[in-house]
Amino acid sequence: MAIVTEGLSPERISSDREKQRIAWLSVISNSFLVLMKIVVGTAIGSVSIISEAIHSGIDLVAAVIAFFAVRKSSEPPDSLHQFGHGKIEDLSGFIEAILIFVAAAMIIREAVIKLMGGGETLLVEGIGAGMLVMLISGIANLYVSNRLMKVAKRTESIALASDAMHLRTDVYTSLGVFVGLILIKLTGILILDSVVAIVVACFIIKAAYDLTTRSLSDLVDHRLSDGEEEQIRGIIAGHCTQYADFHALRTRRSGPDRFIELHLSVSKNQTVEKGHALADHLEKDLRNALPRSTVTIHVEPCDGECRNCDSLCNDRTTDYRSQAPEEE
Repeated sequence: MAIVTEGLSPERISSDREKQRIAWLSVISNSFLVLMKIVVGTAIGSVSIISEAIHSGIDLVAAVIAFFAVRKSSEPPDSLHQFGHGKIEDLSGFIEAILIFVAAAMIIREAVIKLMGGGETLLVEGIGAGMLVMLISGIANLYVSNRLMKVAKRTESIALASDAMHLRTDVYTSLGVFVGLILIKLTGILILDSVVAIVVACFIIKAAYDLTTRSLSDLVDHRLSDGEEEQIRGIIAGHCTQYADFHALRTRRSGPDRFIELHLSVSKNQTVEKGHALADHLEKDLRNALPRSTVTIHVEPCDGECRNCDSLCNDRTTDYRSQAPEEE
């Protein structure tokens, strides 16, 4: 039986469209940079610029993956994916990390081959053009990565954050190649071109490792951060006069979506209607504090000896009203 899904809110629709627009900007930017670096790098025989072209090529693939990931993850739950499509963003982040590792390996291989050959293929007279390409690349990537990260933080998109991380790494590596070309022009030591390429690859590997760790964390349902779980407990504690205790708190993330589950003990003399109203109120407060959260609260009767209850029922022998609420 197909589930009935609610329509997306105007805010959610606006946020998803913004994510897709900024992801498309990354695709366009990387396409331009790949073409420019390949043409100039091949023309002057610079392995460091060619390595940057390879890096940008991988980033282009990653940007395309990110674009389709944010578009698919924006779709509401359906009969086959009843918890939504958020994990597509996590999966895209993992795939992007693998692609970055591959790019780094290709760069190191090419650089080692050039080192063994003495690095004499670089045309010194073309260094000026190479420096200009790296300068344009660094400025373009800085601009796009800043916009990507801004939207990623606001929409909590790991796919966009991953793309921004790639481009931010490109900024540093472009700067490294730029400095390397300056040193070659000043010293005439052509081998520096390959050395810089290897340094670039090391930066790429570090970025890939960080991205792999983050994406795998959400893929295997790692709980929310300590800060977010503390926020959840604080919100629940704010209703401590209306329940006996809470326990079995479980959280996880799926792309930009959060899932929160807990058991809430209420007075066994309380009506189902009141218990349901309390659960609804808690769910609303949690969703307001942590957007895109799906909250599941299991309401159960207390055992009559509940420390966190605000009233002294007939089944309890000790008044605990002065005690602070504690999670079991």
